[in-house]
Amino acid sequence: QVQLVESGGGLVQAGGSLRLSCAASGRTFSNYAMGWFRQAPGKEREFVAGISWSGGSTDYADSVKGRFTISRENAKNTVYLQMNSLKPEDTAVYFCAATTTRYYGGSNSAHYDYWGHGTQVTVSS
Repeated sequence: QVQLVESGGGLVQAGGSLRLSCAASGRTFSNYAMGWFRQAPGKEREFVAGISWSGGSTDYADSVKGRFTISRENAKNTVYLQMNSLKPEDTAVYFCAATTTRYYGGSNSAHYDYWGHGTQVTVSS
């Protein structure tokens, strides 16, 4: 069983930055492909960014490319999402996800086996 705990959300003005963290349990974090998803009120959950086991492969939703960066620190069992140039439309609950059966989970939420409870990000205009 893998447990994921997100942190780092909050209220920020448009143009500002936040860094989300996701701490994972388990001794084989380096074998987990990780992803970040978000869900805004009244909308479906959507892919934000993904990263492979090694960190060598990353991918982003078009809406966040050039503004968000996903990274991981396997020694700390943690994956990060650095969010810059935030916009009001980035307001959502952000979820961390993990898969232990794939090198890279990609944008399909069905590929991920474990999910955190989410952290709220609110961007004011």
